[in-house]
Amino acid sequence: MATSDGFHPDFDARASEVTRNKVHHVKASDISSDTAQSEGMRRFAALSGRSVGAEKLWMGETHVSPATASANHHHGEAETAIYVRSGHPDFVFHDGVQEVRISTQPGDYIFVPPYLPHREENPDPNTPAEVVIARSTQEAIVVNLPALYPL
Repeated sequence: MATSDGFHPDFDARASEVTRNKVHHVKASDISSDTAQSEGMRRFAALSGRSVGAEKLWMGETHVSPATASANHHHGEAETAIYVRSGHPDFVFHDGVQEVRISTQPGDYIFVPPYLPHREENPDPNTPAEVVIARSTQEAIVVNLPALYPL
């Protein structure tokens, strides 16, 4: 129950204010694999609602082993921006007529619209691929799917 001055004892406004009024540093050694996953890849959260109090953003990275493909999936309402840090991952989606494959190299950027089924592949038999991901939601939404395009 709130007091007459509007203070609610179950809500620590000072803690919320401190979280929103400081710069957060997440070291590479502190990123978390405690996030949604798809078979064939490993996601790591760096900046999220849970880790830094983000309200509109999630950022992390994904590692795809050599000669591996992720499960088909989408990221719900989230817009997804991807920066290719290393390797040569392929991004595969279906345009309604055929499967489309985008091959990338380090330094490239990819944009995945909300709800678009896709998968990541690493066709290189020897080198892992690593990408940095930013999403427009505070947590990593992952909906795994049986196929890219409903038959």
